[in-house]
Order: sequence, then structure tokens, then C-alpha cells
Amino acid sequence: MTSDSDVVAPLRSRLQEIEDLGGAISLLTWDQSVTMPPGGAEARGRQLATLGRLRHERWLDPELERDLAAVERDVPDGATADLVRVVRHDLERASRVPNDYVARSAAHAAASYDAWLDARRTGAVERVVGMLERTLDLSLEYAGFFPEVAHPADALIDDADEGATVASLRPLFGRLRDELVPRVAAWSGAPPPPPLPAGPFAVDEQLAAALELAQAFGYDLGRGRQDLTAHPFAIRFAHGDVRITTRVKPDDLTEVLFSTLHEAGHAMYEQGVDPGLEGTPLAEGASAGVHESQARLWENQVARSRAFWHFALPRLQRRFPALAGVDADGAFRAVNRVRRSLIRTDADEVTYNLHVIVRFDLEIELLEGRLAVRDLADAWAERYAADLGVTPTGAVDGWLQDVHWFAGTIGGSFQGYTLGNVLSAQFFAAAAREVGDVEAHMAAGDFAPLRAWLTENVYRHGRSKPVDRLVHDATGGPLDVEPYLAYLDRKFGGLAGVR
Repeated sequence: MTSDSDVVAPLRSRLQEIEDLGGAISLLTWDQSVTMPPGGAEARGRQLATLGRLRHERWLDPELERDLAAVERDVPDGATADLVRVVRHDLERASRVPNDYVARSAAHAAASYDAWLDARRTGAVERVVGMLERTLDLSLEYAGFFPEVAHPADALIDDADEGATVASLRPLFGRLRDELVPRVAAWSGAPPPPPLPAGPFAVDEQLAAALELAQAFGYDLGRGRQDLTAHPFAIRFAHGDVRITTRVKPDDLTEVLFSTLHEAGHAMYEQGVDPGLEGTPLAEGASAGVHESQARLWENQVARSRAFWHFALPRLQRRFPALAGVDADGAFRAVNRVRRSLIRTDADEVTYNLHVIVRFDLEIELLEGRLAVRDLADAWAERYAADLGVTPTGAVDGWLQDVHWFAGTIGGSFQGYTLGNVLSAQFFAAAAREVGDVEAHMAAGDFAPLRAWLTENVYRHGRSKPVDRLVHDATGGPLDVEPYLAYLDRKFGGLAGVR
């Protein structure tokens, strides 16, 4: 008699091979951003294209369809049903995309990333403009593989945030923009608090301090490491290898602190996935938005809280004597100033989503043909002036600041950040209700109760629950912007003296 495990084993074996190829692609991508010399760019593009093509071929192998059909027929219930649902979804999408497109797209992304790095270093943007025009063409070509979608961006958005569409996101983003613009006007006018003392601070000490705090949160260095890069990210190769990158400014501790703790939030999510899901598409975050919610929760609700600074400040003062005259309340106020700024990754919690909404809207205009790549700089400047009251001084603090369009697609790149902000407030509020006095735990440096709640309700499930069910099961309701707005009002309205 054949057991359920005997039926599932061939499918899992094929999926493990696909995941291993994905891990190899991730490793080469990490190396390109962290350690690769400039001379390796051409070969790296070829290598990534080869591996991407091989991985895609594994998805299209008729034997995978045969094994999946056998599991669908013979093992319809239980945890295997989640695996079947996700694999069927991913296989259906993969089958739409020609193999030569996967190779062309991967090679272009590697070359485009190299051009982006060069443009940021030299200010010579003509090459990267041409690359971005090609990225737009490739993004539209990809959308064309899904002719049933209502908007070209929907095909790209679904890869990151399954089920989300332009039609569902526009009202949410429009509501947030309407709510946030007046809040920025009211709160950014408050007298600014004294900033944290400037350095210079030794790079090694900064990295060590940030990593010490990430470990206090629960980032496991037995299954991870930290490195420097131009644009911080977290990346998973396997359950036992989830790495983070960060960046450092010699005179500003907050750069390394919040970059590291943000990426640690991503990494702890991946490290917290049930190891039984390893080797399958279930062993990753539920969506870009849910993933971002965990990074933003640890960066903002935790690391920008007054309670956290009661714990962290004495540890930082031991490493950095320049902080000796700062108290926890002063540090809390210093890291929560609302101000209009040009750089998304440096933005405070109140202005951050305005940065994202600008990018989302410009992506839509590019895909709809209402905006040309060569006009992107002007459109960017106009939106920043209108929404944030600031104007870029050049490409580097304007349209070149984010890597996403230059290492991926146009469309589906940014919506997850705002979905993550909204969800971070919902998840944290739900955790606080069940954990009890979460502020007291954080002030004492005890982050285990919060992490345990997140592991039980979010991390361990990976992709095994659809996003809407995951959110409802964890918080008791659907995605809701109100807890996020209430959180901002309590925190920043209180700091500004305006509730």
C-alpha cells in the first residue's frame, strides 16, 4: 500500500532542486552586491541568466506536473493541500513565461544593476537611462504573458503581493496620501528635538553595536551574518543561512542602527519559518507586504519606541562616549522627528509612505505609456515638490536612489512597503493585546514574548496561509489602515503636542 508520504516525496524532491537553484541565484546576487569586483559584472550577468533559465526549466518539466497531479489526486487534505495550492499557483504562472525571457531578463537585471552603481558613483546617467528603457520594455513584455489582467502592473504586483491589484491599491494609497499630507504639514512644523550627537564613529564599532541589538531581538548569527552594501537587504539561501546587509555613515549612528534592525526583521521572519517547509515554495514569507511588515515592526514599533531606548541607550553609550549626555527620552525624540526629506530609506514614519506612493504612481504612469523614462527625473521632482515639499538636487537623491527598477522590474516594486507599514501596526497591536505589557518587556530588553507571538502567528506559516487568512487569523480582521493612523496619531501627535 502506498502511503501519502510516498506520493508526496517525488514532488518534494523536484521542488528541492528548484529551491537549491534559487539559493544559488541568491548567493550570486548577494556576492554581486557585497564582494564582487567590478570586473565580474559581465560574467555575473551570464551566470545569473544561466541559472535562471535552468531553474525555470525545472518548473516547466512535465514530470513536475505529473508529480503534482498525483498529489492533487491522492493526497487532497491536510498540510499537503497548502503545498499543492501554492505549487499549482507558481507552476501556472511559470508556464506562461518563455524560457528565453527568463534568461534575457536575468542578464539585463545584472547589467542594469552595474550601470546603476556606476551612475551613482559618477553621475553619468545616459547609460542607465537606456537600461531603464529596456527594463520598461521587459516589464511590459512580462505583463503581456498575462493578458487577462485588468492593468499591466497587476501581473507584476501579483508576483510580490498575490491578489493585490492596481484597482485595490489605488483607493488605499489615495486615502493614505489624503491623511498623511496634512499630518506632515502639522507635525513637521513642530520645533525639532536636539539630534543625537554626531561622530565620527568607528565603522567596526557601529557594525558591532547594531548587530548586538539585532541579536537581542533574536537574529540568529548561527544561521546568518552581516555585511556592508550600497543598498541594504536581507536574503535567504536556506533555512540555515539568512543574511543581512547594512550601510554606515561615519557621523550618524542611526543609519547603521535602523538599516540593520530593519533587515534583521526580514531575516528573523525567514529564520522563524517552520523548518518542515524547507525545500518547498512554502518556506518563504507570505508576501512582500507581510515581509515588510516584520521589518518595519522591528525597526519602528520596537526600535523607535521610548521603551527600546531605555534598553539600548546604555549599551550604545558604553561603545560611544559621545552619547553620554543623552537620556532615553531625548534619544526617543531625536529618532522620531517628522521632517520633509528626499531619501525614502532615511524618511520618518509619517512621510515614508508618501515616498512610496510617488514611486507607485510613477510606475503606473510608465507602464501606461503616459510617462517616458527620459521624463522621469522631471516627473519625480514635480511629485516630490507637491507631496513632500522638497526638490531633488540631482539623480542620486532623486530617481536613482532606489535599486529596485535597476535590478528587477518596473511595476510591483514598491507597494509592499506601504502594505507593510499598515500591517505592522495591526500585527503589533494584536501582539500587544496578547503579550501583555509589551512596553515593559522591551524596556527590560526582553523581546522574546513579542518574537514568540510573531513566530506563532506569522513566521512559522511561511506561505502556507493566503495573506488575507494570515492577517485575519493573527489580528482578528482584514487589512485595515485605521490602526496604523491611530498609531501615528498617538506617537507623533503626542510628540508634536497635537493629538
